Amino acid sequence: MYIVQVTMMRKNQSMKRLLLPEELRFQNVTESRLTIQEVYDRILNFMASDPRAAYHFVIGTDSQGFNGYTKFVTGIIIRRMGKGAWACYRQVVVPRELTSLKEKLTMETALSQEVAYYFVEGAIQRMEELLLPFVYQGASLDLFIDIDAGTEPTINKTSLYVEEMIDRVKGMGTYAARVKPDSYAASAYANRHTKKPVRFKKRQELV
Repeated sequence: MYIVQVTMMRKNQSMKRLLLPEELRFQNVTESRLTIQEVYDRILNFMASDPRAAYHFVIGTDSQGFNGYTKFVTGIIIRRMGKGAWACYRQVVVPRELTSLKEKLTMETALSQEVAYYFVEGAIQRMEELLLPFVYQGASLDLFIDIDAGTEPTINKTSLYVEEMIDRVKGMGTYAARVKPDSYAASAYANRHTKKPVRFKKRQELV
């Protein structure tokens, strides 16, 4: 669990987060405090066990507000289509309860992009190289950032901000953006891990 301080910049500027690189840690139901390198290794090992398969590499973030803080969870999923998946997630805590829907969605998208950038150089290339000898046997790799928002105004209040978030992802030039109902990394996997309140250490405060 990591506590970060978020400073909102002037309009049209990005958010600046005070988060040290060594705090980039991931977990799942069987492992904790995984480094980004260990996440790379788990993904490559999973893909190497069946390099002839079609894969989706997906990153998505969801959030949940609690009394005095907001919990963000960014999920990473490597999905072997029709044949299982490996996943992990990262937790970030902002020391205030975010009430603005746009601010929450912007922060969710920014956190997904941050994690996604760690894979752009090197990791994705290694994933593609692993599958390359088997492309004529069905191997493929698609890259997505899932946004926890929908396009239907009568169902999703976030529809007002969908186009802006999609443009942010498109601007990266590597990942395709997905929204509800297809954004399962955010709306299903990450969402599941946002529900539990954070257990803070004794005398630890949100500042």
